[in-house]
Amino acid sequence: MKIILNGEPREVSAQTLAALLDECGLSRRVATAVNERFVSADARGTVDLQDGDRVEVLGAMQGG
Repeated sequence: MKIILNGEPREVSAQTLAALLDECGLSRRVATAVNERFVSADARGTVDLQDGDRVEVLGAMQGG
């Protein structure tokens, strides 16, 4: 399926947000949103992805 991940088109086989994070090798310690709606870490396994969804994954940055 085709989604938009952090503003970039991407072809993925994942069916849920949790599976997408695994497929892309992204850490579980991130903030996530699908179609501009925040998705908590506990809910990621229940959020089904659809063709064309816009997914944002943000991680904390360290520095100063």
